[in-house]
Amino acid sequence: MPPVSDPRAELVSLLPRLRRFAHGLTGDGHAADDLVQSACLKAIERWHQWQPGTSLASWVFRIIQTTWLDEHRARQRRQTDADTDALADMAGEDGRQVLEARSDARAVRRLIAALPEEQKVVLMMVTVDGMSYKDAAAALDVLVGTVMSRLARARARLADGLGGRAGARS
Repeated sequence: MPPVSDPRAELVSLLPRLRRFAHGLTGDGHAADDLVQSACLKAIERWHQWQPGTSLASWVFRIIQTTWLDEHRARQRRQTDADTDALADMAGEDGRQVLEARSDARAVRRLIAALPEEQKVVLMMVTVDGMSYKDAAAALDVLVGTVMSRLARARARLADGLGGRAGARS
């Protein structure tokens, strides 16, 4: 991304990407919004720590990651599932197909939530946000090979957890 004269304008332009990343970490839209707001507030309070000429995106992604880790460690998240009995009775779409699709999505969310944090973060950055391996490595301050390794391990765990279903759908 070319340098922007006003880093605040660049921060605003990053909001959709930051929200996608935060949603991938939290699994919840409201929690993602809160996380992005908290991280942006921290970034604004700490403008003096950002070095012009470096990637603002990487800096803010790291703030989101550390903020989320701090919050995640401070409390256990309660997870509630949708009432699957009510889904089968939905009018309109085939209840069975809706139930199966939601069940698959729920299974993927659970598997992602169970990943080690370093794998989950890389998976969200690369697959959800679309960051290159190089950009993810810069944001996490690790080598590109480390990003590739963590991503491969995360994908393998997801495939194993889905019982090979992921490969059959690709």
